[in-house]
Amino acid sequence: MKVLITGGSGLIGKSLTKRLISEGHQVNILTRKITHKTAAKEFLWDNKTIDIHAFEGVEVLVHLAGAGIADKKWTHERKKEIIDSRVKSLELISEKLTGSSLKAIVGGSAIGYYGGDTGETENDEKSQNGSDFMAECCIKWEKAEEDFAQKLNIRLVKIRTGVVLDPEDGALPKIILPIKYYAGSPIGSGKQWMSWIHIYDIVEIFYQSIINENISGIINGVAPNPVRNKNFTKLAAEILNRKIFLPNVPAFVLQMILGEMSVVVLGSSRVHNKKTLPFSIKYEYLEDALKDLLTKKNIS
Repeated sequence: MKVLITGGSGLIGKSLTKRLISEGHQVNILTRKITHKTAAKEFLWDNKTIDIHAFEGVEVLVHLAGAGIADKKWTHERKKEIIDSRVKSLELISEKLTGSSLKAIVGGSAIGYYGGDTGETENDEKSQNGSDFMAECCIKWEKAEEDFAQKLNIRLVKIRTGVVLDPEDGALPKIILPIKYYAGSPIGSGKQWMSWIHIYDIVEIFYQSIINENISGIINGVAPNPVRNKNFTKLAAEILNRKIFLPNVPAFVLQMILGEMSVVVLGSSRVHNKKTLPFSIKYEYLEDALKDLLTKKNIS
């Protein structure tokens, strides 16, 4: 199978590319700069143009492109950039797409669809969307994917990803860094829910969604057992053989520093995957996930 990935240099994109190639599939990546650091074929694109050779023979498009949600403070301009990088990029592909080989789009999204802070509420694939910026971004992101699939009459999978745990990228290295130096502590009340997933499992969800024509619709990319922030911090410290001495980081401090974006770390998100899938999540419990991620990489 031949797959085209946008956002191939990102956390999920890199691991998914490796998995696809290891299984014998061909992978094209749309990139703003040719790096020659991947076994995939790289093709240039920007805000207005795409190397149309990237589309040749492609059967599945995986849309992961998008500016980092927590990389910069949420100014009006930054919010627009976050949304446009997901929506306008897909609209450009729709405009420039050539050939008739495409059969499916596997679209990225996030559990922010339900809102950045949903407290104790449990959400699944049938739950209503939220009303804050994170929800707005995901709604527009998914609408672009729906429009794309409808225009071409192809299969659509929308994967709403939770907090992806990877030993080298994403949230986990940032969480464990202060813990390693005995400066770790829960954030805010520490009671907020974290809906997480091991990098292996989120890649498996994307991989199966690509190769299995029977998978379609919405999938919450989360492990079945979300945890509270304070328990996540405590368990990570135990596995790293560290102690937690400091009090919780006050919520108001983060709100002063980050403004509206503080919801990314202070918000509670208790999300479940109720979609019936033809495979099982390998890392269902946080302890098993963290032992695998933190021990084998000798992070401690």
